[in-house]
Amino acid sequence: MIIRKVENDVELRAFYQITCLIYKDTPCHRSTEESIVKMLVSGPCTFHTHAQVQPSLFLHDNRIVGRCAFIYDDNLPEYVQIGFFEALPHIPELPAALIEYAREWKPHIKKLVAGLNGHLNYGAGILLDRFDQPPVFGLPYNLPYYQQYFSGFSCNTTISFRFSLTPFYQWNIEKTLSKIDTQGFTIRCMDKNKLRQEIDLYTSIDNSSFTNTRYWYWSNRKPKENFELFHPFRFLLKNENLIFVEKDGKPVGFLLWYPDFNGLVGPGQDIGIIDVLRYRFFNPLKTFRLTEVAVLPEYRKSPAVILMIQKLIPILKQEGYTTCEGGFIFEENHNSVVMTKRLLERAIGTSLAPYRKYGIFESQL
Repeated sequence: MIIRKVENDVELRAFYQITCLIYKDTPCHRSTEESIVKMLVSGPCTFHTHAQVQPSLFLHDNRIVGRCAFIYDDNLPEYVQIGFFEALPHIPELPAALIEYAREWKPHIKKLVAGLNGHLNYGAGILLDRFDQPPVFGLPYNLPYYQQYFSGFSCNTTISFRFSLTPFYQWNIEKTLSKIDTQGFTIRCMDKNKLRQEIDLYTSIDNSSFTNTRYWYWSNRKPKENFELFHPFRFLLKNENLIFVEKDGKPVGFLLWYPDFNGLVGPGQDIGIIDVLRYRFFNPLKTFRLTEVAVLPEYRKSPAVILMIQKLIPILKQEGYTTCEGGFIFEENHNSVVMTKRLLERAIGTSLAPYRKYGIFESQL
């Protein structure tokens, strides 16, 4: 069992194609974020200005059995990251080989984290359950045995919640804007004609809102990085997918959501032009993902979040969405979990348990 750095175009193609072998008989797998993987691994992209990304192949008896990208980011300097991990089953030597390779690559670094793809915005987590269901767009999917490769690591768990929107639509009728003191807050959707400026605002709020979140130790993510993240999906984006809340004209929070674009494609497929046209002219999707809600710390006890949800609900109802999945939230973030469950319970009338769980695994080097 050896791990080898990708050195040429042939090996790079093998790096990307290994997923076809691993998931060939897996009806739940989707490839809708392959453009993001290629951007981060092959570049060029802004992420590479502060991070080293080393795509690597796993070989056993001269056969390629998996891959990952070892990542070292100046903005998360205490870790070597194992991103974009994929592997065939039954390779007992693999965990030790990963640790040894990371030690040799960055001998001064003392921590290894698996399941983090450079930044939480790019995706994180190894799926721990619900393997019989396709993932919601933007959330990871893998086979059940993946977690066994990291059984000797400590696990930081994130969760998602899934619920019907019918009670939310009724709640919106009962809790109209006229009954809420807006306290001078105003709500607007983004303007795609000014996408770069809107991403600047999104990034500024993002950097200031999650400073205490695990693995979000940096607060200097560049707007260009987020623009590059949004850009591959620009033809799918609508103005209403990013909602801002403002106080006296100053943006102080946002709500980001996506339709479940995985519902447009079949197993192992990425989104093509026909899928984009089908979505634009005849949206067949009924599930959406509540991706991210952020409010500057000084406004977290204000009605900002409720006002953004009030803006979103009529949009969802008009489009015919029936189901929401929201996440991910770190289980250790007790305040965020409690706030989310309380809000959902107010709207639905019953307490919700987490729907899916993901693990981000750590080891000492």
